[in-house]
Amino acid sequence: MPNRDTISRKHKLGQPPGALLYTGAPRTEKATFSLTSYNDKSHSEHIYSNFASCFEKTIPGFTHWINIEGLHDTELVGSIGERFGIHPLTLEDVMNTQTRPKFEDYDGYLVVILKMIRFDRETRKVVIEQLVIILKDQIVITFQEKDGEDAFDHVRHRINVSKGRIRKSGADYLCYALMDAVVDYYFEALERIGDLVEELEEALIEEPKQEIMHRLHDLKRQMIMLRKSVWPLRELINNIERSENPQITDNTHLYLRDLKDHIVLVIDTVETYRDLLSGLMDLYLSSVSNRMNEVMKVLAIISTVFIPVTFLAGVYGMNFDIMPELHDPRAYYILWGVMILLMVLQISYFKKRKWF
Repeated sequence: MPNRDTISRKHKLGQPPGALLYTGAPRTEKATFSLTSYNDKSHSEHIYSNFASCFEKTIPGFTHWINIEGLHDTELVGSIGERFGIHPLTLEDVMNTQTRPKFEDYDGYLVVILKMIRFDRETRKVVIEQLVIILKDQIVITFQEKDGEDAFDHVRHRINVSKGRIRKSGADYLCYALMDAVVDYYFEALERIGDLVEELEEALIEEPKQEIMHRLHDLKRQMIMLRKSVWPLRELINNIERSENPQITDNTHLYLRDLKDHIVLVIDTVETYRDLLSGLMDLYLSSVSNRMNEVMKVLAIISTVFIPVTFLAGVYGMNFDIMPELHDPRAYYILWGVMILLMVLQISYFKKRKWF
């Protein structure tokens, strides 16, 4: 059965550049909109059912954050692009959930595409969701792939209680704060993955089962997906730092350097877990191989012990009437004694050599 990646590429074949085609999982619910407006003196936050009502509430002198949850409505994304003058290629990247994390500097706005990652405790799997951040003047627009849990609760809290410098800074700092929240969310997911790796390691040492190997394979595939999501972030931050767009102030550039350090730490952690999983898989194979070797050693010892006994039984089981010991009434007991003696001598020799 083809995966979602293959189907998405098949549907995009023959489409012109900038064509709006949603490539994520099929969805039917309506998109939701939230508008957070603030300055150093006041703030407001509202949820709307349509984008027109949300956009009408933007007023000068405030920093505005428009959060859109749901990318499957092509007409909606197209209308937003027309309203803000967003290039069709950017809109195409917004709707393509397989877009690689990147930063692009367009005339009049900036685009940051990255992956929002969380660890689902019920399924014990990594969930990856695309996030697009568009910075245009004093407006930040975020496109989330789906509604529900996200990484921005702390950012909303800081805006509500006027904690930190976020209310005193502009939209570029809000853009940084959202990116920083996403990266911080990576650490929470990696912590859960680390607990799972330790759990699998303990189970593997206690008793290496095939079920553990399947879980290791599944977790390693998730780490590969996670690696593909976080590795481009280093290049993304470098491109932002090299950007000379006046919408990003020098003060925000300083915080981006700190964010870069966090990203490097995330990448190092992902690589460490990948190495640990590879080591656990090697440990499983070694444990299975050692167990098989122990079984083969026992079978080999048993076979070796019975080889001379089998030889004697074969010799005296031949259909010859003339054999020196055949008619001796003590021959049967002597043969049993010789066979038992050979077995005892062999077992004593094996124990002396510590072969078992």
